[in-house]
Amino acid sequence: MNISRVTGPHNLAFTTHNRVMRLSAMLLAASCLLSAVSAQWLETTIALPDSCQPGALCYNATNNKVYCANYASNVTVIDGATNGVLSAVPVDSWPSILCWNPTVNRVYVASSSGDRVNVIDGVLDSVIATVAVGATPSALCLNTLNNKVYCADQYGRRVTVIDGATNVIIDTISVGDLPIALYYNPQENKIYCANTGSNSVTVIHGATDSVLATIAVGDMPEPLCDNSLNNKIYCANCGDSTLTVIDGAGNSAIATVTAGTEPGALCYNPTNNKVYCAIPGDSSVTVIDGATDTVVTTVTVGVFPCVVSYNPTNNKVYVANWWSNNVTVIDGATDSVIRTIAVGGGPCAFAHNPVQNRVYVANSESSSISVLRDTAGGIEERPKPQAASYKLAATIVRGVLVLGAVDSRQNTACRAELLDIAGRKVRNLHPGASDVRALAPGVYFVRQAPAHVTNKVVIAR
Repeated sequence: MNISRVTGPHNLAFTTHNRVMRLSAMLLAASCLLSAVSAQWLETTIALPDSCQPGALCYNATNNKVYCANYASNVTVIDGATNGVLSAVPVDSWPSILCWNPTVNRVYVASSSGDRVNVIDGVLDSVIATVAVGATPSALCLNTLNNKVYCADQYGRRVTVIDGATNVIIDTISVGDLPIALYYNPQENKIYCANTGSNSVTVIHGATDSVLATIAVGDMPEPLCDNSLNNKIYCANCGDSTLTVIDGAGNSAIATVTAGTEPGALCYNPTNNKVYCAIPGDSSVTVIDGATDTVVTTVTVGVFPCVVSYNPTNNKVYVANWWSNNVTVIDGATDSVIRTIAVGGGPCAFAHNPVQNRVYVANSESSSISVLRDTAGGIEERPKPQAASYKLAATIVRGVLVLGAVDSRQNTACRAELLDIAGRKVRNLHPGASDVRALAPGVYFVRQAPAHVTNKVVIAR
């Protein structure tokens, strides 16, 4: 029978109800709320006081908490399970860098104006020590093998070494002019320090804290990242549009890659052995093959990309675009843009929560934190919302999909869309009956906004 022969809303509702009864065995998990395959979306926004200006993030894997350093001299602590704000920890003025130490479960906060590092207990979320370092700390990194924290003192031409167990300074290391970035290579137990004022990278031995080498690189080196598969370190030279490739074992520069105008932030994709470099001047990301150190492609993103971060759960690269106030999501396998998500003003930092597979974005200009949800391959069950406005009753009967009761006002303010099995949008839906006879039989998903609640349905012939 062709459902199009039914006329009038009351007859349609009656006929639909009878067919639902006959086909109920074909409806798969009608009450189970699900998320679409490989989807990324803005789950929520955490509002901070207007004066906060968040500038750095880190994740505490032991307690599933996210820490956000705010220029307003505190650190916001967020529950990774609920996204609720747990506390605001007072620290020294202008905290700008965070580093979590899993060995002792402590968070280190470098305050660029206070010339100190505050140490926060990861359980109690209170400052348990304050370490005086050199002038204007600009970077932190952790030596996991020897339980030491390294702090680059930008105007002190040195790196301060802090014992992770006692929070006491155990050494200071002379490096180049304006040390601004640090990176730890666990394969070699070496620390790399980019000296933007002297166009060099200092290599430090992780056990002895002695200088092993000083490597000449390009103009104004800043960001660093490693290629764990080939044991290489990449250094972005912001002044001359190049990346210097350093051999991790030999402590020497082995290649120079032309990346784009003023290359910035870096991240590494170990799944596909690729390095991603943000190019703020070109509003793009340069993708480099980790084996050959050649440019694979250039991906156009938002305006002034300033941070890139790799999500190992889904093999995605996230790009924070400062001036366009959004985040570009790049597929790690194909290097294609799969989504652009609007966030707050001036996104400038990322943290990944692997437990709930959330990406946190610090928005400096809007004093907020955007929480992006990411679902991996397969279907993810989600708790059913309690609010009546989020209830979704989706049914499908040989050509007609009904959202809510036809003769009620339920869901009239809600937006919905029909997705295929791959998570691609097929069409928009409206409350009541929708004609879907033109679609191929199979499994589909109805996703409702604003809660992004999704219900699995079956279209049958």
